[in-house]
Amino acid sequence: MYRKVFLLLLLLIAVVNFKYSQAARGPEIIDPEKAMQDPDFSIQGEYLGEETADGKKSPVGAQVIARGKGKFQVVIYSGGLPGAGWKRGDGKVALSGNREENKTTLESDAFSGVIADGKMSVAAKEGKREMELKRVERTSSTLGAKPPKDAMVLFDGSSAENFDHGKVTEMKTLMAGVTTKQGFNDHTLHLEFRLSWMPQAGGQGRSNSGLYLHDCYEIQVLDSFGLEGRNNECGGFYKIREPDVNMCFPPLTWQTYDVEMTAPKYDSQGKKTENARVTVRHNGVVIHKDLELPNGTPGRKREGPGPRPFHLQGHGNKVQYRNIWVVPK
Repeated sequence: MYRKVFLLLLLLIAVVNFKYSQAARGPEIIDPEKAMQDPDFSIQGEYLGEETADGKKSPVGAQVIARGKGKFQVVIYSGGLPGAGWKRGDGKVALSGNREENKTTLESDAFSGVIADGKMSVAAKEGKREMELKRVERTSSTLGAKPPKDAMVLFDGSSAENFDHGKVTEMKTLMAGVTTKQGFNDHTLHLEFRLSWMPQAGGQGRSNSGLYLHDCYEIQVLDSFGLEGRNNECGGFYKIREPDVNMCFPPLTWQTYDVEMTAPKYDSQGKKTENARVTVRHNGVVIHKDLELPNGTPGRKREGPGPRPFHLQGHGNKVQYRNIWVVPK
């Protein structure tokens, strides 16, 4: 009797916690037109402009990350945007933002500013340092890449027949949570993905998926826009290596992964003789160059000889994919 009551109590607690976590992370929106109904959507994103300091002008970029209900985090990058002027180790400034009607005020200990009508103005509270930026929308240089003649087109929006558990949406996209029916060894892979609009969510709950190469090496897919670019964020190999630069675009922007994969080698006894190697381009920018993968990453299969499929992880979010093709080598 007491055991049944205890088990029911545990079940009730689990249900309450699940509903609380769902409510805390807010809605997940995959349609850009619906996202535009949120006034925060037109404010979040990337800004590019010019900084004036001590009479000298230089490029400056900014990323505005929506945190839900009119709250924002802002990161300003000296030299331009990540992958286009700014690199790891260059200067950056963090501010918080609060939307009130038609403008968003920005504040930190050393800076203050405002965003209104697609423009951002920021100034140092002490000293002569001013920034003027405009909202921009970057596009990956490989977006819409056409498959070569020798490519295997795995998904073009017409059918999900090349994937186990494949589902085509009304928008002709492929939902996460699928595995290719065919396996591959050395190959070139192109795919495009779109992260959901989830401003109230955070961390690993913010539009989470992943690309498992050779069914065991995960390149993270996550809304890491504006974050540090760690190995558990978008573009990272979990517990192996962070990307050279965080090239994650804002949510609901189509993004690209272009991968050159060299599969691990095994002898006749099944012993690994060479590690896998990979070069990854995120939105056209190299984030891993000829990276050696000493082991698999958690969450999928163990390392093993190929050919093996690749897997697009379903992690409770509605990450979408399109234009997927492979060139076997």
